[in-house]
Amino acid sequence: MFELGRELRRFFAADRSKGAPQDGLTGGDSSLLELLDCRMLAQEAKAADIAAGRISAKDKPRRRLEAAIVWREVARRTGDAVALRKAAAGAETAAAGFETAHRRDGWARARCEQAFSALLGAEIFGDPGLNAAAEAAFKEARTSVKGGLAAPLADVGLLAIEGRRGLDRLDAPEAVAFAQRFTLPITALDNIAKRVTAARALAAEARLIRADLLCGFGARLKDGDMLDAAAREAADAAERLDNAYEPLTWVRSKILHGQALALKGEAVGDVDALAAGAGALAMALDNLTREHSPLDWARTQVALAQALQALGEASSDARAFEHAVSCYDRAGLVLKETPTLPLRGAAAGSRAVCLARQAELTGDRAVLDAAEAAMKIELANLSPRRDPVGWALAQLHLARLYEARMGMTGRETGERAAALMALDAALDVFADHGLRSLSVLAAEAIERMSERRVRL
Repeated sequence: MFELGRELRRFFAADRSKGAPQDGLTGGDSSLLELLDCRMLAQEAKAADIAAGRISAKDKPRRRLEAAIVWREVARRTGDAVALRKAAAGAETAAAGFETAHRRDGWARARCEQAFSALLGAEIFGDPGLNAAAEAAFKEARTSVKGGLAAPLADVGLLAIEGRRGLDRLDAPEAVAFAQRFTLPITALDNIAKRVTAARALAAEARLIRADLLCGFGARLKDGDMLDAAAREAADAAERLDNAYEPLTWVRSKILHGQALALKGEAVGDVDALAAGAGALAMALDNLTREHSPLDWARTQVALAQALQALGEASSDARAFEHAVSCYDRAGLVLKETPTLPLRGAAAGSRAVCLARQAELTGDRAVLDAAEAAMKIELANLSPRRDPVGWALAQLHLARLYEARMGMTGRETGERAAALMALDAALDVFADHGLRSLSVLAAEAIERMSERRVRL
């Protein structure tokens, strides 16, 4: 898939050898960013900053906006908080420049870029406060323009925020009606894409936001039809793209398609759908390299691991859990470089659960020892103040390991008390944050531990 990108890199390298002044490889064309690997993308972001800072630069606000777009893509692929701050600062500077020049469309587009940087921060760093900042920026942009590119982008952003807030409360008819509200802005982006090449990827991103929200609704409601709709939406996004020119957006569509299939299989108990989802995710990994987008690669490894984990639960096959652990380990190669990402804690907890189930199925206590040691190390790296929910999840997973050890050995040497302490702490956090489903899991585990005490 990335053959064209390699050809372009050779071409660009030849150009650089001629000694011509360079303002980056893409010349401000964001549609070419997907062809650059992560290293070259970082170089492109620095070059865009230099170009925007030149005294002789024409249209400085536009240059600043172009640099912000590149920095946000760097952050999206790497989880680098510094890159994300540069993206937000660049978009803010661009907006100020457009405002001074009384260029309303440019100002609205820059405000949308600021908002999408905040949305990305909320997504990858788990900071819900950034959603409020994004919402304010989207609303300002939307009220300032009636058409152009900024209007549908702001509409999509506002719907994304509204959807995130409604994930825990909308019922099935409400969720379907909400998803339909994406149709108008997506159609507008499709129409713009006929004239502006970069809008093709933006229209696909809007479809993926809708598909991702449908996945969230469908997984919570155990609604197979909704998850089917999410899979179709992701597949439709991929079909509208050329994987030679838009390889990353195309592979992200394929990843979400596989996730939707796997979630459907888990929700309705369909082993074939689970296997199809795992196969689709494995195929997506075949078309994605760690060097091109480390964070996308790690997320796909985690998604594949979760699908294999669900397959293991459905079939009671220890090998599925073993393969899932391998996927979590590969994801850890990337996630260890970004210890503040909530994904790292979630992956570590799920890995521990996989090892516990593998130990239960095989009777291998050494596997359980390794899982417990790894989970304690992960807990030591987590801060209950900075990431209380992640810390509480780790406590929940550690209690699960204690429970598995008691079940394997048939005796209790302090594990029950340790498990109850961990579960009590986790339950307090889940209750404080209104996480009902996780509170139920913790309460059920406490009940099991109490019953075990009576038996002992």
